[in-house]
Amino acid sequence: MAVTALGPPVLPALSDPATETVLASGLLPELAYAFGGPFHFLLPDAFDVNLRAMQDALATAGVDGFVYFAKKANKAAVFAERAAALGAGVDVASAGELREALGHGVRGEHLVVTGPAKNPHLLRLAVQHGALVAVDALDELDAVITLALNGQVPPARVLLRVLPPVQPHSRFGMTEAELATAMDRCVVAGDALRMEGFSFHLSGYALQPRADLAARLAELCLKARVKGLEASRISIGGGLPISYTDADTWHTFLETQRPAHYHAGKTFQSSDFYPYHSPLAGPDALASLLATRPEHTGTTLADVLKDAGLELLLEPGRALLDRAGATVFTIQGVKDRDGYRLLTVDGTSLSLSEQWFNSEYLPDPLLIPQEPVAPAGLFPAGVGASTCLESDMLTWRKIAFRRLPRVGDLLLYPNTAGYQMDSNESPFHDLPLPPKVVIDRTERARPRWRLDRHFT
Repeated sequence: MAVTALGPPVLPALSDPATETVLASGLLPELAYAFGGPFHFLLPDAFDVNLRAMQDALATAGVDGFVYFAKKANKAAVFAERAAALGAGVDVASAGELREALGHGVRGEHLVVTGPAKNPHLLRLAVQHGALVAVDALDELDAVITLALNGQVPPARVLLRVLPPVQPHSRFGMTEAELATAMDRCVVAGDALRMEGFSFHLSGYALQPRADLAARLAELCLKARVKGLEASRISIGGGLPISYTDADTWHTFLETQRPAHYHAGKTFQSSDFYPYHSPLAGPDALASLLATRPEHTGTTLADVLKDAGLELLLEPGRALLDRAGATVFTIQGVKDRDGYRLLTVDGTSLSLSEQWFNSEYLPDPLLIPQEPVAPAGLFPAGVGASTCLESDMLTWRKIAFRRLPRVGDLLLYPNTAGYQMDSNESPFHDLPLPPKVVIDRTERARPRWRLDRHFT
């Protein structure tokens, strides 16, 4: 059930044996003491499992495919290292991300460079290292062609990014007329350029629109081949959902949550929240996408790709980071309010990025008492940050803690590796950024840890 007998709705995260092993080891209080502030711990073995499962889903469907890890989802070096070790690529959108990926073992030809209006330095690095460039506009294509014609570099590799018809107001991608012009310019560029296909990215998580647009890109590839272009690959971006909690808990939470369950009567619309449960998540969502029948085709997306001789490119972020890390804070203040408590922790909501999108990171944090005996009961509490901002709340919702939260106790926010732990972090108040701790071996009685090797 998602509602306690006496308190506000709860939203426990799905069980994660690796995180539970770290908890049971007693390592977290030592790390909190050593760092003197909040920290993140990373579980790269989970990344490996997720990546292999996606590669297996492609193989099972008989689809030639390649997975790029969307680096924007987490800055940690360890995930680029694991992608390189497992034969995957990395999706980058800045010169810094490109350098990081190269420096941690990712081959240049296994990079895809995305994003709008790319910096000239980024484009030059991409072409020099043989990266695949998802071209977002005609002027950007011209810049790539100029680099390829004027530099001592291998042929520039490009995808042409398509403006999704179902999202016509998107600022990304090219219209049909622009695509026709772009293909003509690729033909004129000759051997200096390899036009490898088309790409798109859709907001949201629905599978049918992705399958429909992927089939349209397959048709575009066939038209491009008539012009003499290679056009052998399509990229469908990311957007594979994950599940943080089970279906009953999630739906009950949405039906029962109301302003009284939040500090200061804060209100959220259900549409503001990430879908914390998905019936098909990660690799299962990919398998279902490949089995989806695009409109007007009469066959599956997998068959469309195979019939056209196309390689499918993916750029997942969150889906590769499911259960690959968590965030730990120390409680440094407790206040009583009318029927609930306000906890203040030694960090900011910048380390839980959902708050900065007018939303809330909903999976319940776990209380880790530091005293041998903590009073049991029901202790609702919101969680605030150690800043001077009234709105800087990690959790507006009154969490139904089953132990009395006290100063010195730890709070563990589960499954934060995907976008949460650092996409919006800032040294506000001159607070240091929380370090990232890599847990290399969770099967040991005493897990081994090290600091992540991120360069910057």
